[in-house]
Order: sequence, then C-alpha cells, then structure tokens
Amino acid sequence: MLDLVLIAVESGGEPYVENAVFGITATAWVSISMLILIGIILWKKVPAMIGASLDKQIAEIRSHLDEAKNLREEAEKIRSEYESKLACAVTEADEMKQRAEQEAEMIVAEAKDNATALIARRKKLAAQKIDAAERAAIADIQSHVADTAIAASQALIEKQHDKDKDGALVNETIDGLTTALGKSVH
Repeated sequence: MLDLVLIAVESGGEPYVENAVFGITATAWVSISMLILIGIILWKKVPAMIGASLDKQIAEIRSHLDEAKNLREEAEKIRSEYESKLACAVTEADEMKQRAEQEAEMIVAEAKDNATALIARRKKLAAQKIDAAERAAIADIQSHVADTAIAASQALIEKQHDKDKDGALVNETIDGLTTALGKSVH
C-alpha cells in the first residue's frame, strides 16, 4: 500500500524521499482533503449558515443602531424641551427680579415717606411740648411774680398803713365811689 517514490530535486542538488499512498503524494492528499472539506462545507450549507448568522448579527446591529438613533432623537427632543424650559425659567427669573426690585423701590419710597411723616409728627409733637412747657413756665413765673408782688404789696401796705390811715383811705374811696355813682345816676 505504501509506495516510496524517490524524487531528485535539482535546485538543492540533494535527492530526498517523498512518501506516497496509492501513488498520491502528501501534497495531493492535502489538496484532496481540502476539496472534500470544501465540498462538505458546501453540502452542509455552512456558508449559508454563516451568512444567516452574519445577517442576524447585522440585523441586531441595525436594530441597535436604530434604537440608538431613536434614543438620540428622543434625547435631542428632551434637550430642546429643557433648553426651552431653561429659557422660560431665565425669563421668569428676570421678571421676578424686576418685580422684586420694583417692590423694593416702592417699599423704600414708602419707608422714606413714613420716616418723613414720622419726623414731621415728632417735630410737631416736640414743638407742642416746647410750647406747653413755655406756657407752663410763663404761667409758673407769672404765678410766682404775682405771689411775690402780693407779698411785697402786703409788706409795703403793712409798713405804710395802719388802722387809722386805712380807715380814712376806705372812707375816702367810698366817698369817691358814691360821687362817681351819683353822677352816673343823674
């Protein structure tokens, strides 16, 4: 079964022995095996299975890409919604700030007006208190002056008049009044 074939190789100059089975060399056997393997692969439809597997993977990848595309579109839509909401929030915040500034200005103006009115009321009240204090002081001084004048008059009268002089002065005053009354009656 096994035949040995002697082949000389001229390029290297040395002969070598190559084994052959049924007169077929190892290279031919490898070629035949490859042809049989390729035939079996084609007969079992391995390329179709590989193609189907690749098509399935391609379909999965397309599905993932479509899903990623949809997710990206959705994310873009959400981003644009949030950008518009952010723009609205910024506008609203600006409006709130302006309203707060206007309210603060009104409160400050009202506080100034209230402070001015309070100062005016306090000045008026202080002026009234000063006037009342002046009147009280004047009345007190007048009362004190009157008391002093009365005391001085009493002392002077007591010093300058006695009973006899007072009786004559009273009689003279009565006579003067009687005369004055009598003239006015006629």
